[in-house]
Amino acid sequence: MPKIPPCGGWPVWPDNLRSADSSSVADFCRQHADKVDFYLWLQWLAYSQLSECFEVCQQQKMPIGLYRDLAVGVAEGGAETWGETGLYCLKASVGAPPDILGPLGQNWGLPPMDPHVMAARAYQPFIDMLRANMTCCGALRIDHVMSMLRLWWIPYGETADKGAYVRYPVDDLLAILALESQRNQCMVIGEDLGTVPVEIIAKLRDCGVYSYKVLYFEHDQENSFRAPQSYTVQAMATITTHDLPTLRGYWQADDLHLGRELGLYPDLEVLRKLHQDREAAKQGLLDGLHQYGCIPQKVGRRADRLAMSPVLNRGLQRYVADSASALLGLQPEDWLDMEKPVNIPGTSDQYPNWRRKLTQTLEQMFSDPDINLLISDLDKRRRKVSAA
Repeated sequence: MPKIPPCGGWPVWPDNLRSADSSSVADFCRQHADKVDFYLWLQWLAYSQLSECFEVCQQQKMPIGLYRDLAVGVAEGGAETWGETGLYCLKASVGAPPDILGPLGQNWGLPPMDPHVMAARAYQPFIDMLRANMTCCGALRIDHVMSMLRLWWIPYGETADKGAYVRYPVDDLLAILALESQRNQCMVIGEDLGTVPVEIIAKLRDCGVYSYKVLYFEHDQENSFRAPQSYTVQAMATITTHDLPTLRGYWQADDLHLGRELGLYPDLEVLRKLHQDREAAKQGLLDGLHQYGCIPQKVGRRADRLAMSPVLNRGLQRYVADSASALLGLQPEDWLDMEKPVNIPGTSDQYPNWRRKLTQTLEQMFSDPDINLLISDLDKRRRKVSAA
């Protein structure tokens, strides 16, 4: 039996405090009223600052303003599971089955909502979650949007390959999502990467959910990359995501080297094939950059002899900026030419996920003439696409 990861929070509290509505919890709140009020104040302060930030976006006439993210689940030992123990299946966690990017599969350590309980409660927990996350923003990204159709459930303490799919009432959930999107005037972007069942693609499109088109994946089996003008319109085009390597990291295959160090690949043959695929993809990308006029003709045409450079970096960002997709997403890590990823899926304590900092402050970054020149160039290309 695999080792069960340690869990903090309420599951390790004294028994009489593990139920949020117990008399012992009420007694604790009375006895520690100042501390409870302090943390309530912190929550209020965070919400107030978020609200004020969105107001500034609106004053600046930003069409979308803030772009929030709805995670695929909640922490096992967090407030949501403590307050709603009957809503979550605490003896399971969600993740992803083995695939080419994660040969061992992924276990995210997040307990899933019980679809039967959701339906029995007229989906009120789902409605409340959407309303809370659609405030103070113009767009909401739903992580792993396929979760509205099915989720990969893994028995507690087992490895990801021992899981199975559990289905959710997709039509009901999408109808609610569309209604709340209208009520809150909040557009929805669904992260539809990885293993995507065919049956959900049309449902998301017809419901008005924007797709996610990542440059790294937009190629055929011969590594011929999709022409920018052929990108899906109802989508957000981006180079990478928080789960994938930065531009420099991708070009140098740093993610594959790091994955080997962290033991993410079952054997060296899998890793060798991934390196081979990466070199072929890089060549396909470079061919596309030349074909669609994103880099000067003087730039070399052999990807295996071409190191990452400011010209190549800009060319790759130009490629997605020229896409027909209605939305464009860029990340400051690539403006700053950073190597290290912010998150490595399938890891917990092996890598400092979500703790890597930008190499410059926002003030330094936006006063950098090279970065401002890049942003200006990309803005002009987007305006040209919009006018076409």
